[in-house]
Amino acid sequence: MLKTMQKHGVTLALFAVMATGLTAVVNALTKDTIEQQAVAQQKLLFDQVISPDLYDNNIQSSCLVVSEPQLGKGERHIYVARKGQQPVAVVMEATAPDGYSGAIQLLVAADFNGKVLGSRVTEHHETPGLGDKIETRLSDWITHFAGKTIGGSDDPSWAVKKDGGQFDQFTGATITPRAVVNAVKRAGLFAKTLPSQIDNLPVCGAQP
Repeated sequence: MLKTMQKHGVTLALFAVMATGLTAVVNALTKDTIEQQAVAQQKLLFDQVISPDLYDNNIQSSCLVVSEPQLGKGERHIYVARKGQQPVAVVMEATAPDGYSGAIQLLVAADFNGKVLGSRVTEHHETPGLGDKIETRLSDWITHFAGKTIGGSDDPSWAVKKDGGQFDQFTGATITPRAVVNAVKRAGLFAKTLPSQIDNLPVCGAQP
C-alpha cells in the first residue's frame, strides 16, 4: 500500500514538473509573437491618427514620458514624429475624465501649431446606443477633429454645438462628446508647448 502511494506520488510529481516545463516552453515560444502582435496593433492605431507620410522615424520607438494634467492624471506616454530628425508632431495618450460613465481613454495626434491630425478612443464605458458613437465602428464623429486647429484655450469653436461650438453632440447624449472634445482640445494645446520640452523628457522604460 505504501509503495503504491509512493509510486503514485512520484508519478504526480513527474507530471507536475513536465507541465511546468511545458508551460515555460510555450511561454517562451509565444512571448515574442505576442509582443510582435501588440506592436503591429499599435502601429495600425497610430496610422489612424497620423499619416506615415508626415514622418520618417520609428515613431513607436520615439516614446517619452510626461506628467501633464492636460493629458490626465499620472504619467503618460507620448510618441514624437520626426522628419529629417526634426520633431514635426506628436501622438499622445490622453484621458477625458468626465465621460458619462467614467474616464474615456484617447490617442490624439497633433502638430506643434495647434492642428489636430487625428484622434481615436482606445477605451470607454459609455452607454451603448448613445455615448458609444465615439467609436469609429459606430460613427465617423471622432474623425471630424482631424485638420482643425485650436486657436487657444479660449477658442469658442472647440466645443459641441449645444455650447456654441462646431462639433455635433449625440441625440440624447451631450456629456460624452463634450468630454471628448475638451480632452482633444487640451491635448492639442499641450502639443503646442512640447518643442521646448522634448529634449528634457525621460525616455519610456528608462531607469530613474
